[in-house]
Amino acid sequence: MKVWVAVVGKPRDAALATAIREYETRAARYWPLDVIEVKEEPARGSTAAVVMRKEGERLLARVPASARVILCDVGGDSLDSVAFAGTLQEQRERAQDVAFVIGGAHGVDVAVRARAERRLALAPWTLPHELARLVLAEQLYRAGTIGRGEPYHK
Repeated sequence: MKVWVAVVGKPRDAALATAIREYETRAARYWPLDVIEVKEEPARGSTAAVVMRKEGERLLARVPASARVILCDVGGDSLDSVAFAGTLQEQRERAQDVAFVIGGAHGVDVAVRARAERRLALAPWTLPHELARLVLAEQLYRAGTIGRGEPYHK
C-alpha cells in the first residue's frame, strides 16, 4: 500500500510549509508516502469553473489510476482519528493504494469528484488548502501511531 497526497499548489506561508513538511516526514515513517503538488491555475481573467477544470485535469493526470481516491471535502464523511486509522489499516491489509486529493482555492472540478470513491471531511469548516494539507498530514501521522499502539494519540 502506498499513500499519495495530491494537492493544488505549494504552501506559500513559510511556517505552514515547515509544519507540513514535519508532519509529512513523520507520516512517512508509517506509510509509504508521496506528495504530488500540481500548479495552481491563475484566476485572473478566468472563471472559477475554468480554474477548477484545469487544476482537476492536472490532479487526475498525476494520481495513479490504481489508487483509491479520497477527496478531502467539507461535505464528506466525518471520522474520528481512530476510525481514520482503521480505514488506512484496512487499505493496507488489502494492499490498496490510496490517494487523498485536496483541491485549490476554488475547490475541485466535477471530474475529480466523479473519480473519488469517498469524500472525507477534515473539519466541519471550509479550510484553506494549505491548512487542509497540514491537518491531513498530522492525521496520517496520528493514524500511524494509533496503528502501532504508540502513545502520541491520547
